[in-house]
Amino acid sequence: MKPEMTELELTAVAQSYSSQRVIDSLTFALNRGDIGCLVGASGCGKTTALRCIAGFEPINAGEIRIGGKSVSRPGWTLPAQQRRVGMVFQDYALFTHLSVAQNIAFGLRQLPRDAQRNRVAQLLDLVGLRDQAERQMHQLSGGQQQRVALARALAPRPQLLLMDEPFSNLDVALRERLSAEVRTILKAEGSTALIVTHDQHEAFALADWVGVMEQGRIAQWDTPYNLYHRPVDRFVADFIGQGTLLPGQVLTGCQIGTELGVLDGLLASAPAEADTRVLSDVAASGPHCAFSGAVDVLLRPDDVVHDDASPLLAEVAHKAFRGAEFLYTLTLPSGQQVLSLVPSHHDHAIGEKIGIKLAADHVVAFRRVADTPVAPVALTGYSEN
Repeated sequence: MKPEMTELELTAVAQSYSSQRVIDSLTFALNRGDIGCLVGASGCGKTTALRCIAGFEPINAGEIRIGGKSVSRPGWTLPAQQRRVGMVFQDYALFTHLSVAQNIAFGLRQLPRDAQRNRVAQLLDLVGLRDQAERQMHQLSGGQQQRVALARALAPRPQLLLMDEPFSNLDVALRERLSAEVRTILKAEGSTALIVTHDQHEAFALADWVGVMEQGRIAQWDTPYNLYHRPVDRFVADFIGQGTLLPGQVLTGCQIGTELGVLDGLLASAPAEADTRVLSDVAASGPHCAFSGAVDVLLRPDDVVHDDASPLLAEVAHKAFRGAEFLYTLTLPSGQQVLSLVPSHHDHAIGEKIGIKLAADHVVAFRRVADTPVAPVALTGYSEN
């Protein structure tokens, strides 16, 4: 098995516009052949980070390395055209006067004519546009234009491909379909890619690694699975997916008492200073907890299961129909609310009380902030073991 090679590495990178710091101590790495994604709200610095990697912006601190070679450091920036970096812009930036095939061939002018034709044909097949080769841009749909832009960027076989909000101009259904298609295309090419988006669903569909950005920094760089089930702090927990925080109390061992019962698990490894701890049913060592006292437990909609036989009842406060499922907002006896995904053949009315139980495979608890009121915890005798 070949050792993994780091293709992109940012170390403590900072960039400012005048006196305003846009990215600050940005650090992450991407291995060759992996797809990474920076996700965050508008203004968090993700597009600026992409522009720094592309060579469009200088950096004030730190270093950017591509393929092991330094390309940006304070006072020196390797020109963008020398970085072997491909770019897919938000508006695609296609040449409207050229055909599909001519757009794809644009970056291949240094190759012999036969090599150009072979590479263009290969990419037309890869992106499913063989029959559209001679069409003009205005004759294509938005999804087809997006494929042309991707093929054009891949044509010169860049060391790194960068994509800035590549699906923002498309409707929701097309975005979801193309996200999966683009991942397949990038993997088929063996491309290393970094994508910027504000849409976490796109990030999850596309990426092997996702960085959640907050105020110019990476709050967590991790797999999509871990971001959802093992967020490192409240910001990531709130930004990724849906969920609610339920008051709890650390009991003996590694149990947490909540209004819905006792959650039981073993502490997985985590930094001592972290605000959050992940409890798992499997660990090499015995039960131990990094902190005690009042906590908030993160519950995702799939952690709260509808069960008619359960003695635990919650009142339906709101419901959202999603086809195969309802997303119920449920009010507990204390007034606290939780979310639950329930198959849509269980169609309950607003105000109806339904039985629920916990099915939390990963227990994520945050130390309660000192000035946050602690709601009373009523232990019901239910234990999740």
